[in-house]
Amino acid sequence: MVSSGPLANGVLPATPKSQEPNREELSLKEPLSETPGSDNDNPNYSVFTPWEKRGIVLGAALGALFSPLSAQIYLPALPAVASDLDVSIGQINLTITTYMVFQGITPMVIGSLADSAGRRPAYCICFVVYIAANIGCALAPNYQSLLALRMLQSAGSSSTVALCQAVVADIATSAERGSYVAYISVPSLLGPSMGPVVGGVLAQYLGWRWIFWLLAILAAAVFAASAAFLPETCRHVVGDGSVRPPPAYRTLWQLWKDSSARQREGSPGRGHGGEGGDDAPSARKPSSLPRKRKKFNVFRSLVLLFEAEMFLLLAYGAVVFAGIYAVMASMGTQLQAVYGLSEAEVGLLYLPISGGMLLSAAAVGRALDWNYRRHRRRHDRTGAGDFPIERARLGIGAPLVALSGAAITAWGWALQGRAPLAVPCVLLALLSFGVAGFSSTLSALITDLNPGDAGAAAASNNIARCLVGATATAVVDPLIGAAGLGWAFVLFGALFAVLSPLMWLVMRNGAGWRRAKAERRRFKRERKAGGGDGETGPDET
Repeated sequence: MVSSGPLANGVLPATPKSQEPNREELSLKEPLSETPGSDNDNPNYSVFTPWEKRGIVLGAALGALFSPLSAQIYLPALPAVASDLDVSIGQINLTITTYMVFQGITPMVIGSLADSAGRRPAYCICFVVYIAANIGCALAPNYQSLLALRMLQSAGSSSTVALCQAVVADIATSAERGSYVAYISVPSLLGPSMGPVVGGVLAQYLGWRWIFWLLAILAAAVFAASAAFLPETCRHVVGDGSVRPPPAYRTLWQLWKDSSARQREGSPGRGHGGEGGDDAPSARKPSSLPRKRKKFNVFRSLVLLFEAEMFLLLAYGAVVFAGIYAVMASMGTQLQAVYGLSEAEVGLLYLPISGGMLLSAAAVGRALDWNYRRHRRRHDRTGAGDFPIERARLGIGAPLVALSGAAITAWGWALQGRAPLAVPCVLLALLSFGVAGFSSTLSALITDLNPGDAGAAAASNNIARCLVGATATAVVDPLIGAAGLGWAFVLFGALFAVLSPLMWLVMRNGAGWRRAKAERRRFKRERKAGGGDGETGPDET
């Protein structure tokens, strides 16, 4: 997966003990977003090369695909599952509801665990649980078993999205984070659009149980690749990537290269091991560094969720995200009713959504990085006040929300007026472009605001999306029945517009909220230190 840089030889570079960095210092080397400085003010934030970063992000993004994919790939098979297990559609729909409940709850635990114990242990737990649950679903003998195993499946997959965002926070500064966040936002939206297409084909030709066999096989392949090549990135464990992790945290590739290095250099007991050997005099041993870890706090994501700035951001982001969920939840039924399309033809109409998301990933990520640099240059010239990270991010997000609102409003009227089929296709592409782009903007900003709690912050985002998305999915069909297609989606567009001042509030007051938060943390550190001057090292909260 990587071919150059510090991982090229499978071992981490050795450093004399006198020059060994403090693990605590390495955990928060990124300059504060308020004072980012020049492009080269922090060249050592991560030892990974650009291509290594791309490989790491790709591996994390592949893992993040399983949560949304598992939620949607199952939908076309619901009638077949109900018939095979001899239960009603309503009972089978309960397996969807419970999946979404666990999708919102589980990242609270795993996200906090990943921030305190590391990313690789969290990934291992997720994949083992997920693969086992899929095998169980494929073999489920009755409805009760399937219901319980779907909960377990959700528990295993749902945290991978939060872990993916946390990995990006580990290796990328705010100046380059936009591009990476844009690409990792694709799985959370691509899964719902591609899942029904794949699930429908499998259910029709191989049977619904093969949906779960396929998910288990794909997850096993990604897990094997991650175990072999995806390195530990948590800054509380490996700092900027140069701190040598314990053997349990190393990839199979690193362990193999360590073993090869020891064999080449002779017996490690003589004290002349190679640079990859654990007993080499100059190798970085885990015990030679302070191992101050973040405390595991399962409620950390809830604490972040109810902070003023985070609450406004996540509430509005969840409403925007719920819009596309409502469209995708209802489009199968409505397209069949309005245009008389078959199930296979309806499945193909999810492809414009995928196309819009991919275009968004390519364009919005670059725009985020460009706008960040633009605001940084302006701030460097004036030197006045705090760096406006909220404006740097939401300045790109605002027009994307406007595009999404216009597209979702036109969507309802296009269906009600039986517009040519090309019109709904274009509107789906525009809607997905806007929502995916705003999702990237939001993900980048919440990571900027919580660099030491990236996993918990992503879990907070997940909670808000799942709760509001589940509500939108549940009410959209009754809403269409009561108000009609046109006015039903006008309501979603109106919500986008009416709640948009929340973004203005964040841009206006964000810097003040951040200062107040920093002051509270400083006071907490001083009190913990017994009334000292606060010079107690980086904040670990």
